[in-house]
Amino acid sequence: MKKNKVVVVMPAYNVEKTLEKTYRDIPKNLVDDIILVDNNSRDHTVELAKKLKIKVYRHKTNRGYGGSQKTLYRKALDMGADIIIMVHPDYQYDPKFLKYLLPPIIDGAFDIMLATRIRTRKDTLKNGMPLYKYLSNRFLTITENLVLGLSLSEYHTGFRAFRREVLTKLKFNQLSNDFVFDQQILIAAHLLGFTIGEIYNPAYYREDSSSVNFRNSIKYGLETLISLYHYLFNKKKYF
Repeated sequence: MKKNKVVVVMPAYNVEKTLEKTYRDIPKNLVDDIILVDNNSRDHTVELAKKLKIKVYRHKTNRGYGGSQKTLYRKALDMGADIIIMVHPDYQYDPKFLKYLLPPIIDGAFDIMLATRIRTRKDTLKNGMPLYKYLSNRFLTITENLVLGLSLSEYHTGFRAFRREVLTKLKFNQLSNDFVFDQQILIAAHLLGFTIGEIYNPAYYREDSSSVNFRNSIKYGLETLISLYHYLFNKKKYF
């Protein structure tokens, strides 16, 4: 039986303080390669990544969170990855949980796996998610479930794994370069019939963890709703 080649991809912007801890906690026995795209950081992210022997690709200008993912997925596919796992290097998500994302894809149960931050409201808020983010997360997730006909506990996690075929069949390069890319790629995958599963991974909001500010959160929410509109009335946008 052919061994799956697993590549971890990390979209990075000013993560000098958390990159090494993230890298150290990635279960190396399950991963074949780790690559990082630096989105024109102003700190020493690139120098540290090279010191850790991570394969680094640098954007000379900030291309946005979605733009970083596009570069990462293209590079991972070119490397022959069978499974691509996105890990945020700000350590909001515990990369050790990677070991739970892999088996459902390897076993053929799901094409995409998400690490949801949502279990109970109490736990989620205790872990540091701001109340307005929790409420908007719940509203958008309920709306997405109703529109897409799914029953996921969260669509907005940045810790996720893809089977190769998902990224080769999706035209992800035509999706947004902004944060809503995360939603558009799931909507497009669902349209193509790919299956989505999830596991729980408690996420922690620390001072050195990245987070979308209130203004960008509003923009992200509106763009998510617009993306759902396209799902209902303009599916060609995703193909």
